[in-house]
Amino acid sequence: MVIASNVQAPNLSEPAVLYVMDAYCGWCWGFSPRMREFEAANRQRVAFTAISGGLFLGSRATAIAHYPHIPEANTRIASLTGAVFGEGYQALLRQGMAVMDSLDAAKALAVLRAQAPERAVHWAHELQAAFYLAGRSLAEPATLAAIARANGLDEAAALNELAASSTTARAQGDFALARQLGVTSYPSLLFIDERGVHQLPATGTSLDALNQRLDALLA
Repeated sequence: MVIASNVQAPNLSEPAVLYVMDAYCGWCWGFSPRMREFEAANRQRVAFTAISGGLFLGSRATAIAHYPHIPEANTRIASLTGAVFGEGYQALLRQGMAVMDSLDAAKALAVLRAQAPERAVHWAHELQAAFYLAGRSLAEPATLAAIARANGLDEAAALNELAASSTTARAQGDFALARQLGVTSYPSLLFIDERGVHQLPATGTSLDALNQRLDALLA
C-alpha cells in the first residue's frame, strides 16, 4: 500500500488493521467495544492503528443542536449495539451549544497516538468515552490532559504537542489518508497489506465473524 508523500499519517509499511473513526460519530461509539475486543484478540499477530476520518469539518463543524436527528440516531445505536450514552453527554445534548469539530478530536488523537502508537485503538475509545459518557468537550485541552494523566502519559508533553502546528498537520494527514482510501462512512475497518486495501465488516458484526475474515486475509 503506497501512501501519498504529502500525507502525514501512521506508518502502514507493514500489514495492519486500520480503524477509521471519528470521535464525534455515534456509530463509532457503538462499535467501540467490539473494536476493542477485536484488537485484544489479534494484536499479537497483526498491527492495529486508528485514524480520524473527519466527519464534522468546515460548515459541518457546528453546534450539536444543528443536528436534530442525533437523539433518534442514538436510540437506534443503543438498540443495535448496547451503547450507553452517559448523563454528562445527555446534558450536553439537551443544551445544544457544544460545537462538534472533528479537527479538535483528530488533534487529540494524534497527540495520544504519538506518545503510545501501539494503543491507538484505546485512545480512540478514551476520547469517545470522554464525550459520550462524561460530556466533555474534545476541544478543551483539559480533556486531553485528563486522558493523558489517567493513562500514565506525560501530561505536560501532551499539552505542548497539542498546541504545535505539526499536530494540526498530522490530524489533516488522517483526513487525507481516509479520503485516499475511499472511506465515506464511519466506522470503517480496513486491512492493508502489500496486496492492497481490504474492507472488513464493522457495526453489527460479531467478533467471530471479524476473526474469521482476518484469518482469511492473513492466510
